[in-house]
Amino acid sequence: MGFRYIGSKDKLSDIIISEIRNINNNATHVIDLMAGTGLFSLALKENNFTVSAVDVMTYSFHHLTVFLFMDKPPKFENIKNIDGFDKYYSQNQKSNYENLLKYLNDLNPVEGYFYTEFSPDGSPKNTERPRRYFTSENAKKIDAIRAEIKRIKAIGAITEQEHSLLLHDLIMAVNDIANIAGTYGHYLSKFVKRAEDNIILHPTLFSNKGNTVGHKIHKGYAEDIAPMLNGDICYIDPPYIKRQYAANYHILETIAREDEPEAIGESGLRPWRDQYSNFCSKLKIRDSFDLIIKNTNCQDFLISYSEDGLLDIEDLISFLSQYGTVTKKNIKYKRFKSNDSKKKAFLNEYLIHLRKTI
Repeated sequence: MGFRYIGSKDKLSDIIISEIRNINNNATHVIDLMAGTGLFSLALKENNFTVSAVDVMTYSFHHLTVFLFMDKPPKFENIKNIDGFDKYYSQNQKSNYENLLKYLNDLNPVEGYFYTEFSPDGSPKNTERPRRYFTSENAKKIDAIRAEIKRIKAIGAITEQEHSLLLHDLIMAVNDIANIAGTYGHYLSKFVKRAEDNIILHPTLFSNKGNTVGHKIHKGYAEDIAPMLNGDICYIDPPYIKRQYAANYHILETIAREDEPEAIGESGLRPWRDQYSNFCSKLKIRDSFDLIIKNTNCQDFLISYSEDGLLDIEDLISFLSQYGTVTKKNIKYKRFKSNDSKKKAFLNEYLIHLRKTI
């Protein structure tokens, strides 16, 4: 299943990178300002760019760590410190990484936070009806795996990067068996077939294209981090609509943060206002663009936008024109699957180039 993410530009990567080269064929350093899944940052790396990636979400940080800094599995040299791990050395000649994933997959289920809050046999604290994001067995395995990853990090058995890789793998495994239609904003009333499969951690397939040195990852708001950034081109893929990513991907954020937040309401949302995006507000989006464009040490900005965006495309172009010269490119793109059958299957995506002159 892989990523289940609104607005991912994975399928448009080649077009966007071609446009970056059209703008500046000598560009070597690209800022990926709202990096999300990290897949576009990976595509940039594979095309030999140095990347400065930014996102406010913790799960994005872990994905980016894997994609930008790893071209092969880490060595996991300290896993010998894990009690009971000896037998996994003698079973086969696989890598430490693969053996550790088997160890995690073999853990006994635990009735913990995910079981209580997100499974049909749980007893959630803030709603009478159990939530059905995961089968009870899968929720218990998630509890066991996330607790063990946190524990072995605390005892020094894994490094920071190895820790990010394991959380990345767990998030990808959770995506495969989550009982959702598209986002984690709510669960389905009945379990679909894939949600009844057993959760399994699979090894990441690493890309050996490009270089793993020189990249930077910044976790936080783009508006705050902008003054720290410089590059040949700044690519911006902001949220287009009112849906807040922090609310719609709350479960993935909880896995990434390794915490147990209060699960609020029928959907069990974590408190997410600390990751609220002004780009989801028609009243605040212009102020955020202003801070980014003025404070980022970069002349060329390439912005993805959509006909579904909060701002009309002509209004956005008019606004951006105060900073310099603006051009627009239209792209027909398949719409993210939605329960709203009235929406047309394809929509207009736009690539807006701003050459800053102020």
